[in-house]
Amino acid sequence: MEKFIIGLLIVINIVAFLMYGIDKSKAKRGAWRIPEATLLGIAFFGGSVGAFLGMRVFRHKTKHARFVIGVPAMLIFHILIAALVVYFIFIR
Repeated sequence: MEKFIIGLLIVINIVAFLMYGIDKSKAKRGAWRIPEATLLGIAFFGGSVGAFLGMRVFRHKTKHARFVIGVPAMLIFHILIAALVVYFIFIR
């Protein structure tokens, strides 16, 4: 079960990272964009690492307060949840 969850999180984060890159590319060309709710949603549902890295690597959504505050906040929240899971399952 742990391997499944870790694999799922890896896939979600890769998808999040790619979504930020694709949206930045589309923004430069003036093409159809990925909705902000979708970008924030994937970060909320486990893709915060990929979203954060996508924001930094592609320099995308770095002037939007919702992203500048929201994505790092979700990342911190996910790190805390992971630390609690590790503590209560493996250490305690």
